[in-house]
Amino acid sequence: MADPVFNIQRVYLKEASLEQPNSPAILLEAEQPAVEINLGVNAENVTDGIFEITVTATVQTKIQDKTVFLVECKQAGIFEIRDIPEEQMGAVVGIACPQIVYPYLRGNVADLITRAGFPPVHLAEINFQAMYEQQQSGNTAVTTQ
Repeated sequence: MADPVFNIQRVYLKEASLEQPNSPAILLEAEQPAVEINLGVNAENVTDGIFEITVTATVQTKIQDKTVFLVECKQAGIFEIRDIPEEQMGAVVGIACPQIVYPYLRGNVADLITRAGFPPVHLAEINFQAMYEQQQSGNTAVTTQ
């Protein structure tokens, strides 16, 4: 069997959106907004040995039931992964790759929110191993507060 191959081809911002549907009125509210953050990981086998791993963050802030802002970012990485034992592939794709992509996502989310005129929201460090194990047990989304 050939030696295992794990190479990062590229990390890129795949998609970013920002909405402020209730501006400017909601910006005058004194109340602190509630923040909800959802994360997801998606893996796609693009071609033989080439995978695109996408980590998505959705950050929504609300005052009561009105959205202050909604940010969604998808950060992706293209990885060359070959000759890795089948039983290890899930962990490589579900843990190792997202750990590489996630810091870029954190920076882009904080930057987008700051550019929108809000204090930055810093996404917490994520234990992708725990997230992966949750997904394996059937729970697909991770919500942090």
